[in-house]
Amino acid sequence: MTISPTLRPDCGSCFALCCTALGFARSADFAIDKPAAAPCPNLAGDFSCTIHQRLRPRGFRGCTVFDCFGAGQAVSQHTFGGISWAEDPSSRHSMFAVFKTVKQLHEMLWYLDEAGRRTFDPELAGEAALLSGRIATIAQGDASAVLGADVELLHGEVRNLLMEVSGEVRGSYGAEGTATLDGGLRPGADLMGAALANRRLCGVDLRGAYLIGADLRGSDLAAADMLGADLRGAQLHGADLSSALYVTQPQMNAAEGNSDTHLPTRLSRPDHWL
Repeated sequence: MTISPTLRPDCGSCFALCCTALGFARSADFAIDKPAAAPCPNLAGDFSCTIHQRLRPRGFRGCTVFDCFGAGQAVSQHTFGGISWAEDPSSRHSMFAVFKTVKQLHEMLWYLDEAGRRTFDPELAGEAALLSGRIATIAQGDASAVLGADVELLHGEVRNLLMEVSGEVRGSYGAEGTATLDGGLRPGADLMGAALANRRLCGVDLRGAYLIGADLRGSDLAAADMLGADLRGAQLHGADLSSALYVTQPQMNAAEGNSDTHLPTRLSRPDHWL
């Protein structure tokens, strides 16, 4: 399995769906309140952002973290045939709803791609490929097919497969022995601000852990399960995540790092790190 280019965002081919369909509340990540299904006041008529180069200093850090996994251009150009919600206002609510669902489907495809490549079991790789095919077919269908999908059921199937692959891969790094060194290193753990610098964290299960502001500088996270871990403000300077499991671009965008941070090959180094 190889990562599809459609799982990477192409903002120039999108009708600014993340800036319209989604809402956000005023916070450290957003300077204003914006209701869902309403255009951001910073949106230009050609669907570009008028403050794109100044999002962080203007208080819109959340915009620099977000990644639609290519759902935006897929919905804009494929599902709705290149006709925007501005040209056809009657499509507005349907387009926004489809975008939210396709974003979830594309994110599942992103994880399944990695699971298929990382497993040592050909049968599991085959299961990942079959599940990816089912999800891709739905994502590429028309609006009714997308909105009729049982996303919760698909999430469950994907979650089970990802966990099975995670156990297999982490086990190859002696995950059980590593985890017992520190009982706090477990799924869903509250590790906000934790001092975890210069540690060998190979194979630990940090799925869904709260690592907000955690110090992971210089640590080795080979085969660590990072699925859904909250890395906002986490210090990753010099850390090695090159073979960590289930790391996404939004997680890296939310964290802090530098040129010495080792990332998985399919991720990009965030601009603000440099």
